[in-house]
Amino acid sequence: MTTSNDTSSNKITKRDLKSVFFRSLTMEYSWNYERQQHMGYCFSMLPIIRRVYKDKDDQIAAAKRHMEFFNTTPYVSTLILGISAAMEEANANEEDFDESSINSVKAALMSPLAGIGDSLFWGTLRVIATGLGVSLSMQGNILGPLLFLVVFNVPHYLIRWFCLKWGYGFGTSFLSKIEKSGLMPKLTMGAAILGLMVIGAMVPNLVSVSVAGSLGTGDSAQTIQSIIDGIMPSLLPLRTRPAQGQDCLDSRYSHGGWYRRLLLRSVCNLNG
Repeated sequence: MTTSNDTSSNKITKRDLKSVFFRSLTMEYSWNYERQQHMGYCFSMLPIIRRVYKDKDDQIAAAKRHMEFFNTTPYVSTLILGISAAMEEANANEEDFDESSINSVKAALMSPLAGIGDSLFWGTLRVIATGLGVSLSMQGNILGPLLFLVVFNVPHYLIRWFCLKWGYGFGTSFLSKIEKSGLMPKLTMGAAILGLMVIGAMVPNLVSVSVAGSLGTGDSAQTIQSIIDGIMPSLLPLRTRPAQGQDCLDSRYSHGGWYRRLLLRSVCNLNG
């Protein structure tokens, strides 16, 4: 690792964090079975890599480092991105920094945050947004889909942005603070319980209210089917992914071809 004498030029700016935030929106555009979100993670980290490392070899090494396996709930992935940004900044400015700890921290946080993110977004927020949107949509109200987007995305974007800021602010001290407080297991369990409680309370009420409001048509079977058709695509999104074993850079292997080409071009530019 080559350090720069001008440490001020290696300092991450708010503009760099904004770039990471917007790039993180494409986290799953090149999901694949080999390393899952690794290409999206590397693409999100490129503004940080270019900022903190001035030597091309250091930039290439950092880009390869973030092409390792990564997978978590995309909406909270920015917390790990913020921590990685702080650790890359420390690595660029500290001679004795352990580079291997960067991927170790990523690996340690993936699963706990996935438990929290899945329960909060997939199990709770999306169910609430879908229930509100479907109830209006079945009445032919255009506000149904709009309300769904607002209810889901306003908290989503706020959490995504503040997770990035908090992650960068916590930096390398994040894991030690979490370990000492014992907060992560409590958060994971609490989010899971909350998600199950909300699903158990809302889904029966949503179905019964929607059926009761529509049975006046005299066709209960059609009403129930319309509810299922409206809710299930949102609760169980389907993605067609090919079998494991193909090259992760093959256009048949992952979706988001334009995004994959953009990432590869960005990484290749590091090699001159």
